[in-house]
Formats: sequence, C-alpha cells, structure tokens
Amino acid sequence: MNKHEQRSEETRSRILKAAEVCFAQSGYDGTSVAQICQAAGVSKGALYHHFSSKEELYLALMHNDLAGKKALFGEAVAAGRDCRDRLRRLTAVFFDLPRQSREVARLVRRDINIFGEPARDELVRAYQSSLPELIEGVIRDGIRDGELAPADPRLLSWHFVAMVEVTLTGYADSVFETADDKLDHVMELFFRGAGAIHGTPPGTKQGDNE
Repeated sequence: MNKHEQRSEETRSRILKAAEVCFAQSGYDGTSVAQICQAAGVSKGALYHHFSSKEELYLALMHNDLAGKKALFGEAVAAGRDCRDRLRRLTAVFFDLPRQSREVARLVRRDINIFGEPARDELVRAYQSSLPELIEGVIRDGIRDGELAPADPRLLSWHFVAMVEVTLTGYADSVFETADDKLDHVMELFFRGAGAIHGTPPGTKQGDNE
C-alpha cells in the first residue's frame, strides 16, 4: 500500500469511527452528513469520495460492526463447555463491549424500517446471524442435551436477550456491584427462574413447615 492509499484508508476509517459515534447518539434520521464530517474532521467531498450517500455509510458501518461482533461472539460460544457455560461466556463478552459498541448493535431495531429492500433484509440477516441466531443455537443444543426443558428455542433466545438488556439499565447498575453479579443473576434467572424452591416462601428454609 502506497502513501496515497494509506491516507485514503485512514480517512475512511476516521469517517466510520465518527459515524459510529453520531449514529449511536442520534440514530439515522437524527444524524446529518455535516455532523459526521465535523466529527471526522473531513470535508463533504472527502466523505462522498468514500461513501456515495449517508445510507451507504450507515450500511457499511453496520455490516462491518455486526461482522466483527459475530466473530467475537462466535469465539466465546466455541470456547464453552455446555449450554450454561457457553451462554455465560457470550454474555460476558457482550457486557465487556464499550457502551457505544452495544448501542450500535441496537440501531438495527431502531432504524430498520427506514431502508427499502434488499438493504433492509440484508441488514436484518446480518444482525440475526451476529447474535440472536448464536444464542438460539446454544439454547437448541441445551434442549437437545437435557440442560433445558423442551421449548421453542427462538422464543427462549428472545427471552434471554431481554434479560441481558434489562441488566444493562441504569437501575440494574444500582442493584449489582459488578459485571459478574449481573452474569450470575442472568444465568440463575434463565436456568432456575425467580420462584422460591418448591414454592417455599422467601426467607424460610425448606422443611420449616413440615
């Protein structure tokens, strides 16, 4: 790569990083090309040299981001032993992502209806394969191996994602001291539920009422 190509690649990278910040903060509709250019320190001409439109820039950012997350999450799942361990490793990696990186992944659901086909379908497929389908596959294996009760694995994967997202709220931060505490909570809630053991009222020991 010669110096011109290197500078061009550096400019493209700077534009993508600036776009990530802007889109994560304001979404697709709330972000202008001028804002991205200002954040990246480039002219509109430089941006349009690399991306023909705001839509093309957004889609390039999202596909690059989701591909990276798919590889990262896939490594975590592959390193696990059983269903519980694999889900814990995957969730730990998700928790370790910078807040902005997690927000970028959520943009798909916020902005998806802005785009027409085939861009919308391609973006949905990229998102699904980066995380929800990985979780669904792990849960499907857990059901097969008897670690989880028979149920619809896709629906269970949605429940799991919802629980993880709840633990990322500000209120959850006030309840749990560490990321490991959050992980323990999610795993226990998913695999054992919120009910007292055998219906025993909280604060009593099993056998007290016998």
